[in-house]
Amino acid sequence: MLARFMQNEYSPVPRIEKRCGAEDISSLGAFRCGETVDIIARVPRVLGVTSVALCIRRDRLAPADETLDGAAHTVDFEYVSTDYVNDEYKLSLDTAALCGESNSGLFYYTYIFRQGKDSLLASATDNVNFTLVRENWQEFRLTVYRPDFKVPEWLGGGIMYHIFLDRFAKGEGRVSYRADSVLDPDWESGVPQYAEYRGAEVKNNHFFGGNLWGIIEKLDYLESLGVSILYLSPIFEAASNHKYDTSDYMKIAEEFGGEEAFGALIEAAHARGMKIILDGVFNHTGSDSRYFDEFGRYGVPARDEQSPYHSWYDFHAPEKEGAPDYTCWWGIRILPRLNTHTDSCREFFTGVGGVAEHYMKSGIDGWRLDVADELPDRFLEELRERIHSVNAESVLIGEVWENAADKIAYGRRRSYFRGAQLDSVMNYPMRKALLEFAENGDAEALCAALTDLYSSYPRCVSDSLMNLIGTHDTERVLTLLGNPRKARENAYAFNAVQEKLRLTPEERERGVKLLKLISALQFTIFGFPCIYYGDEAGMEGMSDPFCRYPFPWHNIDGETNEHYKKLGEIRRSEKAFAGGEFKITKAYGGYFEFIRYNKEEKGYILVAVNMADEPIKVQASGGINLYTGKRVVGNPLLKQGEFLIVKKKGDVKNGILE
Repeated sequence: MLARFMQNEYSPVPRIEKRCGAEDISSLGAFRCGETVDIIARVPRVLGVTSVALCIRRDRLAPADETLDGAAHTVDFEYVSTDYVNDEYKLSLDTAALCGESNSGLFYYTYIFRQGKDSLLASATDNVNFTLVRENWQEFRLTVYRPDFKVPEWLGGGIMYHIFLDRFAKGEGRVSYRADSVLDPDWESGVPQYAEYRGAEVKNNHFFGGNLWGIIEKLDYLESLGVSILYLSPIFEAASNHKYDTSDYMKIAEEFGGEEAFGALIEAAHARGMKIILDGVFNHTGSDSRYFDEFGRYGVPARDEQSPYHSWYDFHAPEKEGAPDYTCWWGIRILPRLNTHTDSCREFFTGVGGVAEHYMKSGIDGWRLDVADELPDRFLEELRERIHSVNAESVLIGEVWENAADKIAYGRRRSYFRGAQLDSVMNYPMRKALLEFAENGDAEALCAALTDLYSSYPRCVSDSLMNLIGTHDTERVLTLLGNPRKARENAYAFNAVQEKLRLTPEERERGVKLLKLISALQFTIFGFPCIYYGDEAGMEGMSDPFCRYPFPWHNIDGETNEHYKKLGEIRRSEKAFAGGEFKITKAYGGYFEFIRYNKEEKGYILVAVNMADEPIKVQASGGINLYTGKRVVGNPLLKQGEFLIVKKKGDVKNGILE
């Protein structure tokens, strides 16, 4: 039988504290190479512990170019003192010595509490807290990143808006369409083209007419939401309406207004202080492209060995009759996968004069990388180096659906946050945690999920995580919140069924209430919020293509829209949300509470949400409710599904209110 104890303030268990100089960094698990981390263990004498040790090893699934020792090493703590209730031990961890000749690394470790011939082991629960066990322990992860790694502050301090080009806004300006395109004039109630069932082939050649000119015309609206970063779905020439099947990376789609509209948008956005992020789809092209050229529109098809692009693709005998004779992305034959290990292919994107540099020099501020897990380490490193050579304040954000600190993809460990690859990732784990909290009301699970994330990443990454609750690849968040069970049961239904799926008035009321709650969290925890176009307008819909309806300009949900505007105003006006500290203060039952504060300022911001059946009293008396602008009188009761964002006076030291 395992001996299990949860580390907390009252149990007779060891307490671990990490310090860097005078700063308490106990909540962190990623450090800059060269930092010395002091680990202090305070061990209750009642446990009968005679010594403490750290058992640490380098990741055994390190990138292929690293041939480093993955054996475990045990290092003893030094006994310091006792107060006859607790014994204190200390270990100074030199991160530079730990990494050896490299300047970064991923490590796994546990604490050993020896009891004579027996030992208790610390089994990590969320990369900070632990239980004590005799065997079958879960290791902690430790990331050591390059000493020069940093993320531009404008990213973490911003509000992003994700625009699906063809469905956001039609603007006045020159556009043109391919002869095989179909233009749907019914913006208000038209239905996106869909196949009979998920995975069936569909041309995606129906357009509603959204374009870059339309974004320019709606900049006042975006500014009213507090938006400072525009993230655009792919804008390069392609046959489809979604443009994830690139035909020519060096041309802006004429359906969107071409180079003229693109240049005008950059100028107009930058004039308002808005940044522009492009979607980099560098893992695959369209089959109808100048590179693969399946139909011979551009010259010599890639399957011909005389084509300069032949080595960019993997041709092979078909796996079965009727199957393609080339590797596709997820088996979709119109999306042949690029071989980005090939020098000429990789350099087309990352080299001098390549795709990334070309658009950086056009004035964009960074890239979001589609399916980053499928791009090689060398590709990512060269890409980040290239865009930083043009603009040192540019950013590279990866599409990663799991915790990116030690992600394994296709049998390889990724090293995204060791300082040479990504600046940030799409925070899908946070989205999952918030949706589960809205459905199940388990505050302790939410606390554990967020703690595991923020203790895994370098602090500059935590400040700059792309916090999303809706995307072009997921069901509309309002649909999920209104009736999650109905959404799950119909997730794989025929598309004709999904297209007609709508929330009842009661379900919609519930969805709006919960959307307000989780978006309040999205806007106030570590990272920056990303609004998927139309979520703030109350749009419903299942996943692709039903999360891609045209924006309802004549039917915006006023209640939801005003809520997002208030959140944008709060975030813009309070420095604590841009690089400020984050500390979870309470998480029990359905009640979750945390504070944000800036070390250089007096006071702090308390954020509280409640999903419990019973009301919870919040210690907020005397503060200013930032959502209403009114002073809080007494300690208010927070009912189920409600939230509170309050600014209070008081000093905070190491996360403790004084």
